[in-house]
Amino acid sequence: MTEEYQIEVPPSFIALYLDARNRLTDSMAVVRARYEVCEDLSQMLVDQAEPMRRDNDLPQRDVMLRIHAGLSTPAAGVSPPEAEWIVRRLAELLNWTCPELPGLPDAPSA
Repeated sequence: MTEEYQIEVPPSFIALYLDARNRLTDSMAVVRARYEVCEDLSQMLVDQAEPMRRDNDLPQRDVMLRIHAGLSTPAAGVSPPEAEWIVRRLAELLNWTCPELPGLPDAPSA
């Protein structure tokens, strides 16, 4: 029996799970499940971003950076690359320009 999926995972998301040799670092089933979580989260954030901008009189850039900061905490349940993907997807959905997002702080030296 073949598995059929109605949701196609975009290359931009699959790229989060590729190693230096372009091999998946996790199973496609895991990638697909993570994509669904991240896409759903970006869709839900659409309803929060515009009111956040309007009610707080914030520029779009600041809204995106605040959302990214929230997604970058361990409590958010997404990896740092997923957090960045979610914010970029959110910008796409809102037709906003995505600002340069802060990277991860360097790990302390041992």
